[in-house]
Amino acid sequence: MSRIGKKPVRIPKGVTVQVADRNLKVKGPKGELSAKLHDAVTVEVKGEEAVVSVRGNSFDAIHGLWRALLNNMVTGVVSGFEKKLEIVGVGYRAEMKGSNIQLILGFSHPILFRPPQGVKIETPSPTNIVVSGPDRQLVGQIAAKLRGFRPPEPYKGKGVKYENEFIRRKAGKAAAAGK
Repeated sequence: MSRIGKKPVRIPKGVTVQVADRNLKVKGPKGELSAKLHDAVTVEVKGEEAVVSVRGNSFDAIHGLWRALLNNMVTGVVSGFEKKLEIVGVGYRAEMKGSNIQLILGFSHPILFRPPQGVKIETPSPTNIVVSGPDRQLVGQIAAKLRGFRPPEPYKGKGVKYENEFIRRKAGKAAAAGK
């Protein structure tokens, strides 16, 4: 058995976990999430805990995966997830236009991005972006998409990067000319 998969998931007050027809639904104060269960996985709700189990012993990886997915769903509907991005570069900035975000990243045109349902994007300052929502996978995907518009380059570090991301810098042509 998987070490992570064996641990029960604690269900806090105000959160409901339902399993019906291979569909897992978790509902809480921040929203509702659902997922279709794998054929080898079953979830049982016992009081204030949910236990994930698998058929057979050959599915240790899927056992731990589904326990982690269920835990992320419960955490998401209670407190949510967020990713913070920083914009580095002269003239690079972001601003909200209604519910959309407009990015000015050195191209000949601004980039207008509409976040999907359930994801909230904020710009506390022109060079900071906060992506938040209850679905951990979707928050990470949207943050990666925003970073992908202008990933940080290794010479000056200009671009969109995660808050604590370390950019390994390269020496430019001037360092190579001294040979």
